[in-house]
Amino acid sequence: MTEQEQPQGQPQPQGQGGGGVTHEILKSALKAFKKRLKLTSLDDDSRLGRGAFSGGHTGVYAIKPPNQFPQEVWNELCHQGKLRDSGHGLYELPKGEQDRA
Repeated sequence: MTEQEQPQGQPQPQGQGGGGVTHEILKSALKAFKKRLKLTSLDDDSRLGRGAFSGGHTGVYAIKPPNQFPQEVWNELCHQGKLRDSGHGLYELPKGEQDRA
């Protein structure tokens, strides 16, 4: 059968997400996102010059994702529930994942 002759409800080959994004790419992108989030958080925590009355540590929860991966990868990770879109091009881990990261 050719691609045009296949039934509409047939599942995609295993290992591919929506739009042809492979499982390995999604896994690599999520790993890169978590690493960037951790580094950004550590960088924010190490800033000098915090005011005495500034209210303390607020934390970094949402970041702009690494640009090595296309937008469809981040959309697919949001669709799978592994990331949340915070708006304005920022993404964050779901509430349960924030504590473990």
